[in-house]
Amino acid sequence: MAPLPDAPPAGPARAAGWQRTPPRLPPGYRWIAVRPGAAPPPRRGRRPLGPTPRYAVIPRWGLADRVEPPPAVAAASAHPGPPAQLVRTTSFVGVLVLGIAALVYVVRYLLLVINRDTLLYSWVAIGADWLGVLASVGAVGAVIASGVALIRWMIARRAAVFAHHGLPDPRSARALWAGCVVPLANLLWAPVFVIELALLEEHYHRLKGPILQWWITWVCSYAVSVSAIATSFVTDAQGIANNTILMVFGYLFAAATLAAATRIFEGFQRKPVARPAHRWVMVPDDGPPPPAPGAPVEFKGQEPAA
Repeated sequence: MAPLPDAPPAGPARAAGWQRTPPRLPPGYRWIAVRPGAAPPPRRGRRPLGPTPRYAVIPRWGLADRVEPPPAVAAASAHPGPPAQLVRTTSFVGVLVLGIAALVYVVRYLLLVINRDTLLYSWVAIGADWLGVLASVGAVGAVIASGVALIRWMIARRAAVFAHHGLPDPRSARALWAGCVVPLANLLWAPVFVIELALLEEHYHRLKGPILQWWITWVCSYAVSVSAIATSFVTDAQGIANNTILMVFGYLFAAATLAAATRIFEGFQRKPVARPAHRWVMVPDDGPPPPAPGAPVEFKGQEPAA
C-alpha cells in the first residue's frame, strides 16, 4: 500500500469555522471594557493656570521654611502689649525726669557749699529741701511707669515670637513679672529674659553689646542707689554733702540705665516678628574647582594639529 499523503487534522479546521472575529474599528479607536449600566462620567479638563503671579516685594521663602501655627493658637498665646510710641514716650519722660532730679541735687549741693560761709534764708533752705523731695518722688514715678511699659512690651514680644515659631513660652507671665520686679533678683533674670528673646529671634549678635552695657550700667546704678539710701539718715554737714553727691550719681546712672534699656527696645523694634533676620539663598557646593582647559599647543594663527 502506498503511504497516505500528510493532511492537517480536521479538528482545528472545524474550530476555525466557529470562531467569531470582531469587527474592524476605524483608525484612532479601540475597545475598552466598562461596567454594565450608565456610561462613566467624562473626565474633567485641566483648569486654566491663570495669569503669571507677580510679587510686590521680594519673596523671603528659602531653606528654613517653618510651619505656621494655627491662627487660634497664635491668637490665644499672644499677650496684648503697649504701643511702641507709648514705650518711647514713657522712656523719654523717665530719662528727662531723672536728669532733672540729678540737676536739682546739684543745686542743693551748691547751696550746701554756700551755707558753709553764708547763712541761707529760711525759705531758700525749705524750698531746696522740698524741691529735692518732689524731684525724688517724680523720679520714682517715672522709673516705675517706664519700667512697667518695658516689661509689658517684653512679655508681649516673647508671646508673639514664641507663637510665630509654634512653641509655648516656657516662662509664665507671673514668672516674667517676678523676675523683672523683685529687687536684686531682676539683676540676673531680666537680662536672661531679654537674651532668650534675642536668641529666639536670631538677633543676639547685634544686641549683645547693648545688653552688656545695659547690665553693667544697671549694676552700677544699684550699687550707687544702695549707698545713697544707706547714707540718707546722717545728720552732720559732711555726711549730708556726701549723700547729696551719691544722689546725683544715682540719678545719672538710673537715667543711663533707662536709656540703655530703650536702646535695646529700639533694636528689637527695627525687626518685625514675622520678618526673618537672615534670608537663605542657594550657594554652590564647596567642591574642588573644575580643571582648567589645557593650553593649545599651536601658535597664534596656526591651524590646529590633527
